[in-house]
Amino acid sequence: MTKLAMLDTTVQKTHEWLRDVKDGLGFDNDRAAYAALRATLHALRDQLATDQVAQFGAQLPTLVRGVYYEGWNPDSHIDSGSRRPDLLDAVRRELREHLELHDAERVARIVFEVLAMHVTLGEIGKIVKSLPREIRALWPQPAPQNAQ
Repeated sequence: MTKLAMLDTTVQKTHEWLRDVKDGLGFDNDRAAYAALRATLHALRDQLATDQVAQFGAQLPTLVRGVYYEGWNPDSHIDSGSRRPDLLDAVRRELREHLELHDAERVARIVFEVLAMHVTLGEIGKIVKSLPREIRALWPQPAPQNAQ
C-alpha cells in the first residue's frame, strides 16, 4: 500500500475492470485484457460528442480514464453528431497485433458488459442512447437505453 489511498484505489479498480474483461474473454492474459479495454474505449470515445466524452470520462477510475483519453485531441474531434463509420473497424485496427482478439464484435460486447457493470446506469443510458442503432445493439441486454 502506498501513502496515497487514491492511487491504491484506482489501481485496485483498474485491476478489477481488467479481471472482468479477462473473465469475459475466457482466458487469463493481462495484456490482451488491457488491449481489449483500450481499443474499445478509444473506439467508443470517438463515437461521442466532445461533451459526452468528458461526462463519460468522469465516470471512469483514474487509470482507466487515462487510457480512455490517451491520444485524443479534442481540437480535431469531429463533433455535432458526426460518427466514425464503423466502431468495430476501429477496434480491429487497434487490436491487429493481438491475434487472440481477432473477433472485434465479441471484444466490444465484453468491454461494454464491463462498462455496464461499473459505470452508473444513468450515464450508460445517456451514452447508449446517443449511439447509432448498430452500436447500441452491441451493449448488454436488457440494454440500458431507457435509463434516465
